[in-house]
Amino acid sequence: MSVAIITGASKGLGRALAEALAARGWDLVLDARTEGVLTEAAEAVAAYGTRVEAVPGDVTDAVHRAELVAAAGKLGGVDLLVSNASALGAEPLVRLEELTLDGLRRALEVNVVAALGLVQEALPLLRTSGAGAVITVSSDAAAEAYETWGGYGASKAALDHLAAVLAAEEPGLRVWAVDPGDMGTDLYAAAVPDDGDPRPEPSAVVPGFLRLLDERPASGRYGAPALLEER
Repeated sequence: MSVAIITGASKGLGRALAEALAARGWDLVLDARTEGVLTEAAEAVAAYGTRVEAVPGDVTDAVHRAELVAAAGKLGGVDLLVSNASALGAEPLVRLEELTLDGLRRALEVNVVAALGLVQEALPLLRTSGAGAVITVSSDAAAEAYETWGGYGASKAALDHLAAVLAAEEPGLRVWAVDPGDMGTDLYAAAVPDDGDPRPEPSAVVPGFLRLLDERPASGRYGAPALLEER
């Protein structure tokens, strides 16, 4: 049975990915900071009949990251690591002249440093998987310059680069940085609270992620909407 670790899995894209993988028979280790919401999500995902471990905590905590990998090891290993947990740096987003350095540090710590730390912790199990894969959730803001998205975009650009280097250093793994595109999530609502335009539900882009797992293309940066259009 395949095993995945998904961070930021209590809601939004993380939960949608968890449900889709559970429906395919994957065992899961799910992370989020809020224990009650994570427990509810894990119980819902477990209804698909797979083993689901909810491990609440902050991905910036090295002890917590070790707990996530240990939980996956007890389920049989790590075949997929999804770094989905994200921090904006400011809520709502602000121009760079107003962005606090502590906010920028938080975005970098969650989006980049913690993601690398979790990869380092999971690498031994990923290497022995035979089909190990890492997905880092990116953003259009990593590649384009949008006002107020500077801190968040810089952190996601750094994460993209780490993913590209990891792919070069670990040719036995698949490492995909995936931009999910616009979604109606709590993260976006916190970033731009006055934007009421409708956006797709996270579940709408999940098939793009599943295509990567099915077809296992070369490591690289992908857009989930484009993966859906190419079908």
